Amino acid sequence: MKGAPMQKSVQKSVNLRSFLTASWLGWQIESNWTDPFLFATYSTIKPVAGAAILVLMYSIVTQGNFDSPVFAYLYLGNAFYQYVPAVLTGVSWTIIDDREHYRTLKYIYTAPVNIPFYLFGRAVAKFIVGTFGVVITIAAGVLFLNVPLDWSRVDWPLFLVALFLGVLMLALSGLILAGITLMTARHSYYIGDVVAGGLFLFTGAIFPLEVLPNWLRPIGYLLPITYWLELIRRSLVGAVAEAFPTFTALSNGDLLLILAASSLVFGIASIFIFRYCDHQARERGLIDQTTNY
Repeated sequence: MKGAPMQKSVQKSVNLRSFLTASWLGWQIESNWTDPFLFATYSTIKPVAGAAILVLMYSIVTQGNFDSPVFAYLYLGNAFYQYVPAVLTGVSWTIIDDREHYRTLKYIYTAPVNIPFYLFGRAVAKFIVGTFGVVITIAAGVLFLNVPLDWSRVDWPLFLVALFLGVLMLALSGLILAGITLMTARHSYYIGDVVAGGLFLFTGAIFPLEVLPNWLRPIGYLLPITYWLELIRRSLVGAVAEAFPTFTALSNGDLLLILAASSLVFGIASIFIFRYCDHQARERGLIDQTTNY
């Protein structure tokens, strides 16, 4: 009986060590391609350029009506959506990076490492870079575009809980993509970006779901990212976000419950899907197989 608690303690230690070591490794890989100044410049220019494209399109369509609540709605949605490709790619890209580029995945599999926690750890660097992008985008909106963000009125508890649940949900979704990547060739190179690009249309990132045709809206209602973005908007600019018709019948508590429940479903699905793909990859000898044709 004493062996079971000890075994659990050892497993927790392995999980934590896998996560922390992978986080350090991921940051070293993500940031060592150039000097710190150029890396900081790139991390600043990229999100600002992306936001500038959206602002330019909005300005042309609305004749520069930046005082409309629609602008704050789409600007904040676009800003926080940067987390979606960052986390999805951070988890799934690790398979390609370690198997095809560094060719170390087979050694990691033979080490005392928890593979899912290792993948989550490797995504931390992408999450940090994504956070830079989100902060810079919001700062530019507040300073230069009059995005109505009053820091004294921000619902910080709701924001932090929603952000945590959302990032956890994205990491678990990335685990599904990582499992699929294990079983596919190198042409799954940008699977995280492709999925994130597709979801951009259905999650209300820059426009309410009412804009979509009736037969497409259910897709948005089934995606946890939709509720996550709504909670982020409400926590930051409650009056603006609640002015849109999509979720006016739902309270913040309702949205949190839906987000938590859907994240749980995604979490359970991700575990089973990754275990299945992992087993199949081992059986087929795909762990150490490179496909750089």
